[in-house]
Formats: sequence, structure tokens, C-alpha cells
Amino acid sequence: MTMPWLTVLWLLPAVASAVVMFLPAARAHNAKVIGVGAALLVLVWSVIVAARFEPGGGRFQMTEDLSWIPQFGARYSLGLDSVGLALILLTAVLTPLLLLAGWRDADSTAAPSAITENGQGKSVHIYVALLLAVEAMVLMSFVATDVLLFYIFFEAMLIPMYFLIGGFGTAGPGVRAERSRAAVQFLLYNLFGGLVMLAAVIGLYVVAGRFSFESISTAVADGALEMSPTTQNLLFAGFVFAFAVKAPLWPLHTWLPDAAVSTTPAAAVMMMAVMDKVGTFAMLRFCIGLFPDASETFAPVLCTLAVVSIVYGAVMAIGQTDVMRLIAYTSISHFGFIVLGVFALTDQGHVGSTLYMVNHGISTAALFLIAGFLVSRRGSSLISDYGGVQRLAPVLSGTFLIAGLATLSLPGLGPFISEFLVLIGTFVRYPAAAVIASLALVLSAVYILWTYQRMMGGPAPDGADERITDLGVREKVVVAPLIVLLFVLGFFPRIILDFVDPAAPATTSTTANDGADR
Repeated sequence: MTMPWLTVLWLLPAVASAVVMFLPAARAHNAKVIGVGAALLVLVWSVIVAARFEPGGGRFQMTEDLSWIPQFGARYSLGLDSVGLALILLTAVLTPLLLLAGWRDADSTAAPSAITENGQGKSVHIYVALLLAVEAMVLMSFVATDVLLFYIFFEAMLIPMYFLIGGFGTAGPGVRAERSRAAVQFLLYNLFGGLVMLAAVIGLYVVAGRFSFESISTAVADGALEMSPTTQNLLFAGFVFAFAVKAPLWPLHTWLPDAAVSTTPAAAVMMMAVMDKVGTFAMLRFCIGLFPDASETFAPVLCTLAVVSIVYGAVMAIGQTDVMRLIAYTSISHFGFIVLGVFALTDQGHVGSTLYMVNHGISTAALFLIAGFLVSRRGSSLISDYGGVQRLAPVLSGTFLIAGLATLSLPGLGPFISEFLVLIGTFVRYPAAAVIASLALVLSAVYILWTYQRMMGGPAPDGADERITDLGVREKVVVAPLIVLLFVLGFFPRIILDFVDPAAPATTSTTANDGADR
């Protein structure tokens, strides 16, 4: 019997989540240790899986296939491709760091009714369990090759994230109300997108008679499964709408800034850097793989929306007075670059968007967490409440600058090569979009450098000397791997490119023609 590598991958955090959730109240203080230990075990298992993966081998490796709902032809089908592997490694690396970063988050937000006799918050292990549950569902989404199975986990991950947004964050009656509104907005937007996708999933089953992604995509590519242009366009629209909400893409983005600033920094990073990648990943796999002709038809529209997202997110970031909201808007801009690379429909664009997903996850995690550490010291996220931090906390301000320079794609840091590949791949087919997106890079320099100047330079505000200290040991343990990865992927991008490159022709070959030939 072969080892079920992929089942073990997502079951490890799922089982750990259940164990932590049902810990007795007297053992609640063990939740953090169990959570970090489980997340590290997932990281080790992911590295083993990556070592077994053969670049240039079959598109889907370590496959598993079992009957699930035979009446509908739905199967428990798992398979790992190079794009999924890159995002699995990103998820596995970030999760233990996020659990460490949020080590005290639940302690400070436990409701009075959740405090037990020994002073431990019942919410501590709920918080850890919810983060692990999100990790499990995200990992499953990256390996599910049955469309119905993917859809179930695509929707299920909304539940733990809803409770993370609504249940954890800054205390206070007014803030709690804002958290509740942000959580409901997050859920309604994503549930509506999921309902539209469900209609498309049902339509796909009616047309194809099965849910197997590999079988349907092969049949479409070979011409064995014929769909009228109208049918394919409608099904594509249903899928891409849901993924654009999750990504998020303008104008379906409005839930993200409120959700990101309402919850804890660690939970916000789990949402922006990990969970939202499922949307762009699914665009690359399902939209292009299942509906190649519709992808060609809608590519100009989606590339236009992506460029709008790039410019809009950057302009809105410049105008923010809240540093956490500013970073949230930068993610909208960066997701625009990822979507632009996906629907450029070129090899360079697809490789660049995959690499961008990884680099954005690392740079956003670093920037948001460091900003969160700073906010926790001062008790305010308003940029105007800061100044002189580089004198008070040189390590904190220095790492903030590095993470900020990574978000504006400075050469030598990870995001540069991914953004470069996206722009090159886009210029082949849509030169105007590439030029506008390139000009928007100037805006990113404005919002990062201006923010650094206002917060880290100049004189310190009254009373700041006593409250702003440098990073502690735990915080350095969280930040150091992220900064190192930004430099490593900046100078050695082939670590990811070597096994992502072979996947690009597999995706672009399903479209009518490769963009490079146009």
C-alpha cells in the first residue's frame, strides 16, 4: 500500500485543530505549544513531499483516488502539481510563524465569560484551533483535483476565518461592533461568490457528467468534450467571479481592508498571504484548465480589471492614515499583478504569477507582522502617532524597511523577479496594460518610503520613549526567517522557478495559442 502523502498533509493540521479545540479548560495553556508543534510537523512533512516531487514529471504526482459519492461520480481525488507545491510550502512555512507571532493575541482578547478559574482564556485554544483549521482547508484546496471536493473546502475555509475576524482583535465595545461588521461583510461577499460558483459547478457536471478536473481538462484539450461558446463563457464567469472575490480583484475587493484591520495581525496574514491565494491559484488551474476558449475571450477584460486593481490599490494606500489599512490596500494592488500574470496567458506570465504568490505571501507577512508588533507597543495604528522609531527600535525599523522595499519590488529582494516576469509576460500580448502597471510601481515607492519617513524618522512623539521597545526574542524568531527568505528568493529565484517552469507550458497549451506566438 502506497503512502497517502497528500491526505496526511492536510489531516495533520485538521486533527491537531480538533485536538486543540477540545482540550479541557485546565489544559488550555498547552494549546499554543501543540499548535506550533503541529504546524512544524506539517512543515517537515511538506519538505518531504517536496523532496519526492519530480520536476518535469507528470503534471499531477502522488495522486490518490477513491470513490466518494458514486451516484454523482464525485471522487476523493488528490494530486500535486508544481504550482500547488509552491503554495503548500508557503503555507507550511508561514503557519508556525503566525502562531508564534500571535502567541499573546488570544490572551488579550478573551471575553470575560471565557476566562476559567485558573485565569487561562478558553479562547486561547479556540484561536489556535481556528488557525490550524484554515491551514488544513487551504492545503486541501491546493491538492484537490475533484471539482466538487475543491468547492467544498473552498467554502468551508470561510467558517474558521469568519470566527477569527469577528472573535479576535482589539478589545472595546465600538471595536467589537466593527469586527462583527467586518466579519459579516467578509462572509457575505465570499458566500455570494461561492453560490455563483456552485451554480457553475452544477452546470459543469451537467455538461461533462463528472467532476474530475484532470479528466475534463484533458477532454476539453483533446476536443472530446464539446461546449458551446455561450456555455463555456457562462461557466467560466461563474468560476472566475468566485475566485475574483476571494483574490480579491477590483471591484470585489471592498471586504478586505476592513477584515484585515479588524482581526489580529497573525489572522490577517493568514487571510491575505495564505487563504486568498486559493483564489488566484484556482484561476490558474480551473479557469484556464477547464475553459481555455473562455479564458481567451475574457482575458482582455480581466487584465483591465487587474490593472485597475494595481493602480487603485496603490493610490488608496498613499491616502491612508492607518498603517494596517495601508498594508491591506497594498495587497489589493499586488493581487492585481498576480491576476494580470494569470490572464496574460503566456508562459512568463504564469510562472511570474506563481512566483508572485509566494513572494507576496512572504513580504506581506513580514510587513504586516512587524507593523503589528509596533502597534501593540504604542496602542495605535495611526501613522501620525509615530516618529523616531528608528532611534528607539533600530531592529524593528530596519526589518520594516526591508519588508517595505520588498513590497515595492526592489532588485535583490524576492518580489522583483516575479513582478518582472509578470510584466514581460503581459507586454507580449497587452503592452498598454504592462506599461500602465509599470508606471504604477512609482506609486508603491511613494506609499512605502513616505510611510517609513513619517513613522520611523523624525522626532519621537511625547511619551513614545517609554512604550516603543525593540523586537524581543520571540518576535525576532518570527521575522528573521521571512527577511532571510526575501533575500534568498531575490538572489536565487530558481529555487522555485526550477519546478514551476515545467508547469507553465501545461497551462498555456490549453489555450488556443501561446501568447509568445502572437
